[in-house]
Amino acid sequence: MKKKLAFSIVLLCLVGVSSFASAQNSAPEPKAATAEQLTDDAIKMMRQDIKSAKKQIVASNMTLTDTEATKFWPVYDRYIGEVAKINDTRYALIKEYADKYATMTDADANSFINRWLKADTDMSNLRIKWIPEFEKVVSPKKTAMFFQIDRRTNMIVELKLASQVPLMNQ
Repeated sequence: MKKKLAFSIVLLCLVGVSSFASAQNSAPEPKAATAEQLTDDAIKMMRQDIKSAKKQIVASNMTLTDTEATKFWPVYDRYIGEVAKINDTRYALIKEYADKYATMTDADANSFINRWLKADTDMSNLRIKWIPEFEKVVSPKKTAMFFQIDRRTNMIVELKLASQVPLMNQ
């Protein structure tokens, strides 16, 4: 099981990196060097690839009976729909950060970090909200496993994004 999860996480990293790289190569020259990896097309392509890879990772790591699977995947899809809304906010913040990078004021920086932390809090609250929904269709152990996989894959994605965003100018 550990090997399967490790392989799946490596797959997610490769999908994220390859989709990001191909999006960078096909994108027109950006306006600013700081926004080079943050084009709308690159983000859209990366998000779609990651969404697909995450579902494959969940499917390959969770042993579901046919009855569980019939109930689990619709709940999963609704959950991912709500996750996407929070991620919309995060990606908008990244784009805003890239656009304002060279001219960011202290007020902009304060607003940015507070909105970023709110998105983090919203994601944690969303997971808490959805635990009982998943427990209605699979056992608490399988629910816990799902949220472990979800959190791990999200951490990998966030690490990849963080590596593409330059630190704040002082």
